[in-house]
Amino acid sequence: MTRPTTADSATGAPAPQPPAALPLVPAQPRRGKPPRHLADLSVADRAAFVTERGEPAFRAKQVATHYYGHLTDDPAEMTDLPARLRGELVPALLPTLVTPVRTITADAGATVKTLWSLHDGVKIESVLMRYPERATLCVSSQAGCGMACPFCATGQLGLTRNLSTAEIVDQVRRAARALRDGEVAGGPGRLSNVVFMGMGEPLANYRAVVDAVRRLVAPVPDGFGMSARGITVSTVGLVPAIDKLAAEGLPVTLALSLHAPDDELRRELVPITTRWSVDEALDAAYRYYERTGRRVSIEYALIRDMNDHAWRAQLLARKLTERGRGWAHVNPIPLNPTPGSVWTASDPEVAARFVSELRAAGIPTTVRDTRGSDIDGACGQLAAEER
Repeated sequence: MTRPTTADSATGAPAPQPPAALPLVPAQPRRGKPPRHLADLSVADRAAFVTERGEPAFRAKQVATHYYGHLTDDPAEMTDLPARLRGELVPALLPTLVTPVRTITADAGATVKTLWSLHDGVKIESVLMRYPERATLCVSSQAGCGMACPFCATGQLGLTRNLSTAEIVDQVRRAARALRDGEVAGGPGRLSNVVFMGMGEPLANYRAVVDAVRRLVAPVPDGFGMSARGITVSTVGLVPAIDKLAAEGLPVTLALSLHAPDDELRRELVPITTRWSVDEALDAAYRYYERTGRRVSIEYALIRDMNDHAWRAQLLARKLTERGRGWAHVNPIPLNPTPGSVWTASDPEVAARFVSELRAAGIPTTVRDTRGSDIDGACGQLAAEER
C-alpha cells in the first residue's frame, strides 16, 4: 500500500517523509513492582512502617533526614542510629533501587550520562549537566516510552514499565550527592534544576511523577527542599493530564514537546496528535499558564527538511500569539540524531532563519544548548545498546 505524502505548504512539493511510525498502542508494563522505599511513603506511612516494627516513630524521621538531608542510603553513615537498626531498619526503608551500569562524560566532565539498572534488570538513563550558573539533572520517569515518536530513541524502544516514585527520586539523590561531593567537573556544587525530559512520557506515569515532584520540593526531612521553579515536567500533549497537573498547586514549569505547528506533520512526528490536535494541546498549555502563572516552554526539535521551514515558524508564532502574549517561550532544539537514523539536525542557516521568524513575531525564543552529542546524548541510546 502506498503511503500518502505530506505536501509542503510553501512550495506545493511533497515534503520528505519519515519512516512509518510505530502503532500508537503502548505496551503494558510487564515487570514486577520495585521494593517499597522511604521515598514511596508519606510522612505518616513512614512513621507507621517504623512503629509496626516496635520502634519509636522518630526513627523514621532520622532515616529520612539522612536520605533527604545528607543524601545517603548507607547505614554506616547513620551513626546516630543504634547498630541494630542500621542493620535491620535502614535496609528495609532504603532498599537499593538503581545501580550504575555505565557512566560516560562529555564537555570536559561537565556532562555526565549514567545508565542505571533497576531491581528487575530494566535499564534507564539520566543526564547531569553542569553550567556556570546552575546544575540540571534530566531524569527518566519510565523505562522506555509508549508514545512511539519515530525520531526519538526511547520511543523506538517501546514501553517496558513505569518507574516508581522512589526510582525517580533516587536518580535525583544520587546526582545531588555527586555534585555535593565534587564528583562532577567544577568542584563541589548543588543541584538546582530537575527536568523530566529523560526516558518516558512523564504524564503517562502521572501519580508517580507528581509524588516525586512533591518529594523534591518538600523541606528536609520530607524531601530535598528544592524550588518548584527549578523543576520542569515535559509532555507530548496529554491534554487531560496537563489540566490535572495545573490543579496540583505545584508551580513547576510545563514543557510541551510540540515539534510541529500543523496537525498533518505532527501526526507523523508525535502520533498522540491523532488523539489531541495541536490546537487542543496549545489550549491546555495556555490553561496551565492561566492557572499557575508559570510561562510554558514550547519544545521544538529542528529536523532537517522536515519541520524547519520558515512558514512553519510563522504558523507557530501565529498560533501562540492568537492565545496571548508572554505566556510561552519557544526552545528550538537541534535534533540529537541516533545512530543509523534518517533523522538529523537542521542546517545552521535554516535553524537561524526559523529562530529569526519567531523573534520577529515577538516570540521569546532560546536555542537550547545540546549537551552530550558525542556520548549518545539522546535519551534511550545507551539503553538501546544494552538491548
